[in-house]
Amino acid sequence: MVSLVGIIVLIPIGLYSRHISWLPNEVGDALWAMMVFCFWRIILVRKGLPFVALISLIHSYLVEFSQLICWPWLVSFRSTFIGHMMLGQGFLWVDLLATLIGIFLIYWVFYAIEQRLR
Repeated sequence: MVSLVGIIVLIPIGLYSRHISWLPNEVGDALWAMMVFCFWRIILVRKGLPFVALISLIHSYLVEFSQLICWPWLVSFRSTFIGHMMLGQGFLWVDLLATLIGIFLIYWVFYAIEQRLR
């Protein structure tokens, strides 16, 4: 339930973050990674948080590195709103750091929540 609420909250915040001029784009990348963590937490509910964090990081890094692939159909998909939101556009090394920070932060949020629920 916490993961679903996380997704519902993080998506609009992430979208809105791109419209705040003084906020670096990497904040949106970190929020996207946090949403990925919430998604994987729903799927891997019986696994530990470190495993969920690892899968989320791998998923996010694969998406980021996929931005180096320039297949015409993939570039075309990325040019759509949903494609851009799912896969991004343009590989940047700093996005890998933003992703790592986002997953690190959401990991500790979930850790604190799960400790309180025990």
